[in-house]
Formats: sequence, C-alpha cells, structure tokens
Amino acid sequence: MKQQQYIVGIDLGTSNTVVAYAAPCSRKVELFEIEQLVAAGEVAARPLLPSVRFHPAAGEISPGDLQLPWPVDAAETSRDGGEPVVTGRFALDLGTQVPGRLVTSAKSWLSHAAVDRMAPILPWGAADDVAKVSPVTASASYLAHLRAAWLHRFPNAPLEQQQLILTVPASFDEGARALTLEAARQAGLAKLRLLEEPQAAFYDWLFRHQQNLADELAETRLLMVCDIGGGTTDLTLIQVAIKDGETELTRIGVGDHLMLGGDNMDLALAHLVESRLPAGDGRLSAARFSQLTARCRAAKEQLLAADAPASLLLTLLGSGSRLIGSARTIELQRDEVRQLLVDGFLPRVTADQPVQQRRAAIVEFGLPYPADPAITRHLAAFLKRHAQAARRALAEQRGEQQQEGDAADDRQRLPVPDTLLFNGGVFRAEALAERLQSTLGDWREAPLRLLRNDHPDIAVARGAVAYALVRQGHGRRIGGGSARSYFLVLDDGSRERRGICILPRGIEEGHEIHLPDRAFSLRLGQPVRFHLASSVADTAYLPGEMAALDDEEFVRLPPIATVVQGLAGSSQREVRVRLITAITEVGSLEIHCVSIDDAARRWLLEFQLRGDGSTASASSEVLPPRFADAVKAIEHIFGGRSQAVDGKEVRHLRGHLEHLLGKREDWEMPLLRALFDALLQRARRRRRSPEHERLWLNLAGYCLRPGLGDALDDWRIEQLSELLAPGIQYVGESQNWSEWWTLWRRAAGGLPQATQETLLAELLPPLQSEPAKATVKTRNRQPAPIAGSHDDMLRLAASLERLPVERKIEVGDWLLDRLRRSAEKPLGWWALGRIGARQALYGSAHQVVPADVAGRWLEALLAVDWKKVEPAAFAATQITRLTGDRSRDLPDTLREAVLDRLAAINASPGWSEQIRTAVALDKADERRAFGEALPAGLRLVTEAGSALAARGGAS
Repeated sequence: MKQQQYIVGIDLGTSNTVVAYAAPCSRKVELFEIEQLVAAGEVAARPLLPSVRFHPAAGEISPGDLQLPWPVDAAETSRDGGEPVVTGRFALDLGTQVPGRLVTSAKSWLSHAAVDRMAPILPWGAADDVAKVSPVTASASYLAHLRAAWLHRFPNAPLEQQQLILTVPASFDEGARALTLEAARQAGLAKLRLLEEPQAAFYDWLFRHQQNLADELAETRLLMVCDIGGGTTDLTLIQVAIKDGETELTRIGVGDHLMLGGDNMDLALAHLVESRLPAGDGRLSAARFSQLTARCRAAKEQLLAADAPASLLLTLLGSGSRLIGSARTIELQRDEVRQLLVDGFLPRVTADQPVQQRRAAIVEFGLPYPADPAITRHLAAFLKRHAQAARRALAEQRGEQQQEGDAADDRQRLPVPDTLLFNGGVFRAEALAERLQSTLGDWREAPLRLLRNDHPDIAVARGAVAYALVRQGHGRRIGGGSARSYFLVLDDGSRERRGICILPRGIEEGHEIHLPDRAFSLRLGQPVRFHLASSVADTAYLPGEMAALDDEEFVRLPPIATVVQGLAGSSQREVRVRLITAITEVGSLEIHCVSIDDAARRWLLEFQLRGDGSTASASSEVLPPRFADAVKAIEHIFGGRSQAVDGKEVRHLRGHLEHLLGKREDWEMPLLRALFDALLQRARRRRRSPEHERLWLNLAGYCLRPGLGDALDDWRIEQLSELLAPGIQYVGESQNWSEWWTLWRRAAGGLPQATQETLLAELLPPLQSEPAKATVKTRNRQPAPIAGSHDDMLRLAASLERLPVERKIEVGDWLLDRLRRSAEKPLGWWALGRIGARQALYGSAHQVVPADVAGRWLEALLAVDWKKVEPAAFAATQITRLTGDRSRDLPDTLREAVLDRLAAINASPGWSEQIRTAVALDKADERRAFGEALPAGLRLVTEAGSALAARGGAS
C-alpha cells in the first residue's frame, strides 16, 4: 500500500526560507519550524531560515560550535568541501560582525541573466581566500538544510518523497524558473511543482476564508496582490466574478521582473550612514559595505516597527588590528529613516507619472537594480500595461452598459483595483503599507478594501500547501493559466523583428498547443537553436499569430536548443518537424520538435542557461540579391574541385565580394554569418596556397566577429575551434600568422574559457621569450614569422576576457614590467587597459581584475606622458571607468586624478563621462576597445553590473 504523503510548501525567499505542511489525510496547515544554528554551539527551531550562508575562515569557528543534529550534507559545505559553512540565523549574525564572508540575495542572482549563474561568484566582491559558490549552489544549500531538518523531525517520511510545492516570483522568466528547479535537483528534491508567490499568498487568504468566501469578496471585482519581499516587487491582478452564484477567480495580469524590495531599502540606509562617516575614512570596501548593509537591515526593522524608538545607534566596527579603535557610531533618527524609505520608495505620485529613465541602473554587489526606486511609479506602469483587462473586470462590477461618453472617460483614467492584498516582509512596517494603500486610493478617488494578512512572512509557504489542498478539491482554485504569451522569434526577411505566437496567455497547464501550419526542416546531427520572447501584456494572441516584437513589452528569453539525431543506419540528412508547446504541471514552459512523418519521434528543446541569457538573434534583414553570386565566387576560390586559381584571383576575392554585396563595413549580421557558413563548409581548401590560407582566415574572422550575437554562434565557435589544434599550414608566412591570431581575437567573444586558456598557452611563450628590441637572432628567439606578429598576439591576449583572474593578473604584470623597461610598444598600454578594464565587453563581471590590482597598474599609467602616449590615456579611462559596483570601481581619489589628467590633454569628453557615470561606450570607443568596429546592426547594451550583451537590431 502506497504511503500517504505530507503536502509541503516551500517559500525559497530572497531574505528568508519558510516551510509549511499538512499531514497525510489532514487539511490543517501547519508551520514547520526549522532547526538551525542561532549562536555558537546553540541550535533552535525557528519559523524563518534566513537565506544566507557564512563562509568562515579556516579555524575561525570551532567545529563543535557548528554541530547540527544531523550529518552535514555536501551542499552545506564550502565550495572546496573543506570548512563547513554556516546557514541561517547564526550566519546572519556573523555577517554583521565579519565583512566579506556572507552570501546573500542568491535568489536575485538567479534572475540576473548577464552573469554565469552556475559559476562560483558569491559572496560578490569577496577576497580571494574566501570560498565562493554559485547562486544555484547557494539556493540548493538552503533547500538541502530544509531536507535534513525535515528528515530529523520526520525520519520515516523523507522530504523528497512528499508532495512538494516550491514558490517562485510570478515575474521569474523561464531561465530563472529552470535554475530554481536545478537548485532543487542539486538538493535532492527533483520532483516538485512550482507556484507563483502572489497566487500562493492569495491561496492562503482564500483557504482561511473558505467558509464565507462569497460574503468576503461580494464587493470585490478586481484584486491586486502586491508582494514586496527582500528582493522583488511582484504584482498580480485577479478578477473576481460571480457566475451562477459561485465565486470565480481568474488571474489576468502579472508584472515584469522588478528587482526592488527590502534589500534596496537596506542599501539606501547604508548609503546614508556611509555619507556620515568621517571624510578620512573614504569609501567603504565592498566587504565592509556589505557588513554595514547587514547592520542597516536590523536597524530598518527596528525603526519601522510600531513600537520603534525615537533613534538608535549603529556601530560599524573597524577591521584587523583596528577593530575597536576605528569603530564608528552613527545615530539614526526614526523620522529621518521613515522619510527616506517611505518617500524614497513609495512617493506620492500621480497615476500618469512615468517610470524615470536613466542611462544606467543602480548597481550594488554586482546586481543591477532599477534606476527608478519609486515602486509607486512602477505600479502605475503595471496598471497601465493591463488596463484593458482591468477595465473589463471593473466594468462587470457595475453590471450595466456604459454610455459612450462614460466609456471614453474611463479610457482616459487608470483602472485601479478595488481590493488589495499585501504580502512580503516589507509590509510588516505599517508606514509602508499605509502609504501604498493611500496612494492607490488617491488614484482611484475612493478608498480600497484591504484584505487582512497578519503574517506576511509565512503566508506564501502556507498558501502553497493550501493550493495543493485546493487541487484535491478542498477550496476555490484561481484560473488564468499561463501568465505570459510566448513567441518564436522569426528571421523571415522582414525588416521589423517579428515572432509567431506559440503559446497564448491563459493556456492552462498540461494543454498542448500545436502549430500545424508551421513546419521546420532540421538537419540531423546539427544543433538547432530557437530564440523566444514573452509578454505579460493582456493582448489576446492566437496560436500561430504573427506579432511585431519591437515593443518594450516583449522580453527576450534564453535560447533553446537541441540536436536532432538520425535513426541508426538511416541515411536521412534532414527531418521535417512542427513545434508543440505546453505549460507543464511543474509550471514551466516545455517545447518539443515533433517529426511530421512520425509523431512518436520528438525532441525536447532546453533552455541554454549559462552566461548571458539575453544574447539575441541577428537582425532580420534580407540577404542581398547577389548573395548567391557571392557564394559562387567563394566556391571558385575554395571549391571542392581542383581549380587553377592564381594568387591574383585569390587576393581579389575580397574586393569582388564588396562589388557584389556593398562595402563590407555595411555588411549586417545575417549576411556576415551566411558568408562565414559558406567559408566554413570550404575550410579544408584553405590550405591550397599561402594566399588561400591568408584570405580564408581574414574573411572567416571578419564574418564571425565578435563571436556572439547570432542564434547559432555557439555552434559556429565549436566548429571553428576544431581548427585550433592543427594550426596554420604555412608557418613560414608572417602575414598568415598575423591573420591567424586576428581570427581568434575577432571570435574571442564566443570562445569558452577552456579555449581561451589554450590560446593563452600558445601565445605566452613567443610573447615572453621575444627579447626587447633585439637586432640579431639568438638561439631562444622565436621564428621570425611568429615574432613579426607580436602586435596581433598582444591584441588577442588582451581580448581573452574569460580567462581566470589570476591568469589575467599574470599577463598584466608581465606586460607592465616590459612597459616600464620601454621594452614594449605603446600598444602595450592599450592591452593593459583592456586587461584591467572595469567593465568587460562580453565576459562576466566576476572575471574582472580586482580593483587593488587595477589600481597598481593605474599608478604606472599615471607616470606616462599621455600627450606622447595616447593609448595610455585610453587605458587609464578603461581602468577607472565607473560601473557603480564598489567591488570593481577604483577609489574616488584615483578616478579624480585621471579626470584631471584627461582635462589637461583635452581628451574626449566621453572619456571623462565614463569615469563620472556608468554609461555605454560610444562607437569610437567601442572600436578602440574591440580593435575594430562591430558588425552593422549589432550594438552593445550595457547592463550595469554585468557583461555587455550582443543584441540584434538597428544601431
């Protein structure tokens, strides 16, 4: 007989993790108190498990003081499996005392697609001797702690064998949801269901009022759940209708991902305190600012409480031997803190005030927060986006036909919900709840009804259990299906970016959507990648309907990919497929390619989640009319048949292609990649002569630059990388070596770390062994052709942004030594600036050289005469460029010194602007940094605190 299951709801929050459950055959929802360390050697069960990890130094804490009532799981130790980590309340307390060792906000990092969320990057900005973990691993460790604590209390009912519901923000995209599932899998919880957090909060309220639900919601037609937790503001609209005497609930809108919450308030308070520190203290390091933020979190909770004191003292300890002597104490007044947080994050604004747009987001600890912190303005934008569905819901409340004039007047006014449900730890502060409620009342010109939620910290976990009970028939279910419409981005020759709807908003889970009128021909054994976009707007789309995707409401998703393998023994080279989509019972998007000839053959498309999820397909411009002639010209030079082609014809191919296709600097991404594919198919014939090899390397690199930006660039890089081992054929030709290194520099943006390390291993020996200004050959001198391509090798070495930081430092220090001895050309200063740049062009932010190392290199740059050595000025600009992330930014004194020097040489105003504010590179500086212009139609979009992402579209 199958054992009855517990129903377990898990709220994996940014600040706290909470668990609720219902015992088998019971409808009583209970809170699971989680055993955790609350002090050294002290374990206690608490309702909240702080979602933090503390990584102690070796020997910092006695192992006996960290003993839990169960064996420590591998997920609960530091990355190297050595020192155990501390999770929960004690970890939070330690983080306020010891800077730079506390992992926080892992959930926020899961939605930050511009970094590698599976790479060990947390604690952000921590010292090299601090063990680091990925956001996924950190999240898994909290779930692993829950699993162990549950088994300790219920030894006969392992958590992984129960019915599990894990909540996620409604605004999480498919990438963040998939990463959440991966964290659960790593923690041993592979089988579970996802539920949106605002819905869970409402399910908790519904379950507690199910006996008199009709009376409680009799006056409600449009409900908004406003869930503001530690890391996000999550918004959901639910229509309430009465049909045949029964209450019907339909989710009609969810908000976009908004990284605004309690963490931002803590940061604002920390900035206030930092501004009051003595001027001589300077700007706090990332580690000490993190420590200050943790202390401000506790101060915020005290000063926003109903029984708050008039003021409190906040003490920031010093570090090292100056721990006590350099301690600073700042007094915070209750009224000033309330004004800062209430007016700063929930200002009284009119409903027509737009969200403030700035050139860059606010960055702290590597996370890009919205440039406008005013939640009320974002709320107005949310209601405007869903105005059509909201008006329909509210119109039904009147139960009468509107007059034409009334309808026109209503269209001018923002439709505001009549009922509110607040959730999230932020709303423990009555001042914040009252401000938001009164602002919405001003917009509505009437008070809103507030549904009571006395326990906003635990409602989501309880609601997850209630949701499972409702699925068993015990209560009212919220309808509405998928919160988003999903689109396949097409490259069909249209000048505007278009997509086909593959799953409309509102489709219920488990219901498959077929697209019978859309067929794709896929090559067997080759990767196929699709790009998707989604929209939460209430526009009604039909399956297969075309839509223009240029509006801001459409959000890019990570690419999806598969390899379609042929049947064993079959010679079939292609297969015709159609797409089938569905929202799974887990709550995630699922897409299959299904063979038209044999429906039993289907391939699951999976999201590619490493690195930048926003890499878009190229702009969809029509290939030039004479493209076929261009391919014939390439075939003539590199074709399969043996052809007597002299060197002059080979050298003229590039000019002939420009004659057919226009100036090559105007070639756009689709054309460039199509030309590269034609060249790749003929790669073996590049070895016919030195001229053939030289031309092929030149054209292939030019057409693949910068190595990313198109849906199939990962696959192209894989194919190109196979040429690395054999190398070039004509090793005695210096120009061939130059083109060889230039090819890899141009493709560097798409090269994985392993390939970049392989290239560096080939580059360093000839670079480092080349004697300074040698005039005669020596036994150790490299062959002249390699030595003659020194500049190209140096440019390539400086462009390898995915190298481990320690390797970058090694190269930079070697280069600086040569520059100081005048053994290097001025190009070396450019290379040093590229290696030490604060903002990576394509790499992840965690791969940037540490600020103290970059500062040391800058001192050497400041000793150079910039009027005579112009690359040194540009290098200094890149090293002092402002990102807003204090773990990367150099001290203000150094940045001011560079600004003074730039002013003295009348440098470009754009260089100074990069040092003062976080801005994107202009076209000229983009060319300087990359070494040449990017393809037409490809631009770099700065995501503050992250790598630069390649985006398709008109520049």
